[in-house]
Amino acid sequence: MCGFVGFTGNKYDSIREMTAKIAHRGPDGEGYFAANGINLGFRRLAFLDLEHGNQPMTTADGRFSVVFNGEIYNYVVLRDELKEIGYEFATNSDTEVLLNLYVEFGAGMLNKLRGMFAFAIFDGESGEIFAARDYFGIKPFYYGIFGGELVFASEIKAFTAYPDFEKAINHDALAAYLSFQYSVLNESLFKGVFKLPPAHFMRYINGKVQLTRYWQAEFSPRAETSVDEIDDIIGDSIKAHLISDVPIGSFLSSGVDSSLLAARFGGAATFTVGFDFDGYNEIPYAQELSQDLGIENHSKVISTAEYWDCLGKIQYHMDEPLADPAAVALYFVSQVAKDHVKGVLSGEGADELFGGYNIYQEPLALRPLTILPKFLRRAIGALAAKLPNFKGRNYLIRASMDVEERFIGNAKIFSESERAALLKIPTNMPISSITAPIYAKAKGYDDITKMQYLDIHLWLVGDILLKADKMTMAHSIEGRVPYMDKEVFAIAAALPTPLRVSRKGTKLAFRQAAARRLKPKWADKKKLGFPVPIRLWLRDDAYYARVKAAFESEDAAEFFHVDKLVALLDAHRLGKIDNSRKIWTVYMFLLWYKEYF
Repeated sequence: MCGFVGFTGNKYDSIREMTAKIAHRGPDGEGYFAANGINLGFRRLAFLDLEHGNQPMTTADGRFSVVFNGEIYNYVVLRDELKEIGYEFATNSDTEVLLNLYVEFGAGMLNKLRGMFAFAIFDGESGEIFAARDYFGIKPFYYGIFGGELVFASEIKAFTAYPDFEKAINHDALAAYLSFQYSVLNESLFKGVFKLPPAHFMRYINGKVQLTRYWQAEFSPRAETSVDEIDDIIGDSIKAHLISDVPIGSFLSSGVDSSLLAARFGGAATFTVGFDFDGYNEIPYAQELSQDLGIENHSKVISTAEYWDCLGKIQYHMDEPLADPAAVALYFVSQVAKDHVKGVLSGEGADELFGGYNIYQEPLALRPLTILPKFLRRAIGALAAKLPNFKGRNYLIRASMDVEERFIGNAKIFSESERAALLKIPTNMPISSITAPIYAKAKGYDDITKMQYLDIHLWLVGDILLKADKMTMAHSIEGRVPYMDKEVFAIAAALPTPLRVSRKGTKLAFRQAAARRLKPKWADKKKLGFPVPIRLWLRDDAYYARVKAAFESEDAAEFFHVDKLVALLDAHRLGKIDNSRKIWTVYMFLLWYKEYF
């Protein structure tokens, strides 16, 4: 929808330059507010009440001012509730509803909201700043204390225009990134810049930041959960996500998540990308489904050269390094969509909520050994680890570990020992320090649910939702994610585990619901995501040379043992081992570092 910046203090001249850094988030207008020691800047991408609804918005009495990024899908119901109390409205915008909800209910207003949001409200009387982020972290919110003042923004790049901001690398965040492939800590790779966690609100008063969780994702299976409920709630959520005064389209791959959105949203257009590489092009699937549905499909084949040439730009828009190759596909499909619509539906979240990843079947596959006493499993795993490689060795090793030890999310790139050998810089960031607090909250869940729970709290917010926001907003369009709705989550969380994942497949109940709206070839389609041929590209002379040059650069030498980077690359090129994900993770960091440092 939009983007905002803000800071306390008197450096008024900085607000416009900071806001200009995020102009791509809102090309339809800009606004500013400065009073009582607060400075707010805003860029608008207009969806509701196009003529009004401008920000920063201030209450009629001048006390409260807000900057808000997102959409409140139940704002009409909430506005009616406020009208009954006695509130009057000057606009038809969800921003005014949000502001008045805070005036009436304070922090208690957050659990009334259905939508995606990041916002900050300034109380001109008390000097307090109240900020909040939505339940799953769909919309970003960054903050930090610089020169003794609070600075916050929708994107980190805005901080670079603030006079007291000094760019420095957070070494612990880099170490964690190398294991997870995304920025996983609350403190970003920019030292001193923090992310407001999902489902949290922040109070800033008298120079102090206080964070409070206001909602918790919890699984509570019940036997009577039905496919009817899934079908109904998904339809309801899609309808809510279509509230807009401008056209909305839908991204479409060949997977069931986006296919179901396309089948149910009733819009005029879908958008798809593929690659100029055999086996990596989903466009024919998307075109066939769109034709079946009577919807126009717009598509683009991304050339290998285009893909590689835009990588630096993508890392710039991400704010922090991200080694998920699918970010590039999202960047280009957003580029296709921007010529036709201002907003798109996208299928993020269905896999985490309903159990869609193939890795979620692993606890079932390992069960023949995990039912053994732990001491015996440990002994088998230790013996297997000492033996030369043989078929089934990795199975025995993984079965010897508890799920809390073997699963850190959908990506596990470098182990602690591998990254320690690779890095020159000292860090102390054990992987367990990140995952253990989350697993502690999942105590009592079965292993599959524990994996989903961890992904919802780490992978979903740090990779999936972040790249969806940043890649769509890079092209000034808004991505809406109907599966990332608290009412949809409530139904998904009530599903017994066997209705999510079994040996036969994943996302079972969800697929049954999809089968009511889609032909079997779509409802039962195996998950591919946005497949990208990086493994093959890195064995090509031209791209091998490009990565090798980065690995031998002065930038690389500042952080890594260069000889070990090149050894990873050479072993991959010779086909000795598939190091593609490790290589890509380091290479994306170096491209990001070049963009910002």
